[in-house]
Amino acid sequence: MHTVWKGALSLGLLNIGIKLHSAVDENDIKFLSLHKECLTPIKYKKFAPDCTDEEVDDKDIVKAYEYAPHKYIIMDEKELSALQKAHEPRSIRIISFIQNNEIDSVLYDRSYFIGPTPGHEKSYLLLKEALERTNKLGLIYISIRKKQHLAIIRNFEDGLMLQTIHYPNEIRDITNIPNLPSNENYPIQKQELTAAINLIHHLTNPFEQELYTDEYKEALTELIENKIEEQEKTETISPAPNIINIMETLQASIEQAKIKRDNKTEKEAK
Repeated sequence: MHTVWKGALSLGLLNIGIKLHSAVDENDIKFLSLHKECLTPIKYKKFAPDCTDEEVDDKDIVKAYEYAPHKYIIMDEKELSALQKAHEPRSIRIISFIQNNEIDSVLYDRSYFIGPTPGHEKSYLLLKEALERTNKLGLIYISIRKKQHLAIIRNFEDGLMLQTIHYPNEIRDITNIPNLPSNENYPIQKQELTAAINLIHHLTNPFEQELYTDEYKEALTELIENKIEEQEKTETISPAPNIINIMETLQASIEQAKIKRDNKTEKEAK
């Protein structure tokens, strides 16, 4: 399993060597864009339309931040690299512990399995058992792929899991949704609410994850496999050799050779 991050997790004076592995494998089906005539993959050129139609070399491209319409500040690569290194330590510490139910699910972003590095198995297991017994989450900061995240560490099945969390300013305000109804404008009658609650109770079942699949992806996979099968059949059916044409060509060659031979004989006779 690919390692996303490797470092040390600090719990007080206790250091635990850990590795992060992505907990989700989306396996999306990806398509290429091809030229219709020659089936060559389409490539896109980097160019600056205001000054040239020619492709711009990578060495002539800089990073910039647009702070106002068409106004930019250039960001130096060395400055960015130094800033990233300063905020991308290979040692993280648990800031505090919080209750398991304090974080709304909308805040969760990405999930990673945490594994121990060799020699840190017991410390890892100790933290897992302690989190499980107390039903707490460990709160941390961590930098993954050049971005700093707020995250939690929690007990998960036979191991530990790290989940990154959105910052509060990244969550939009639901009150900005147009036409959001309220009880003042649309009063709910008691019997209506009772009927809705009864319906929910009747439709409530235990969540069995294995029962749910990506039906669109399955249908798309089947379509792709059928197309591959059809194409392979077409490619394996090659046209039978044109025996008649070959024989005609050989016979014509023989006749031509005879004519040349006869002409040569006539010349020699003269």
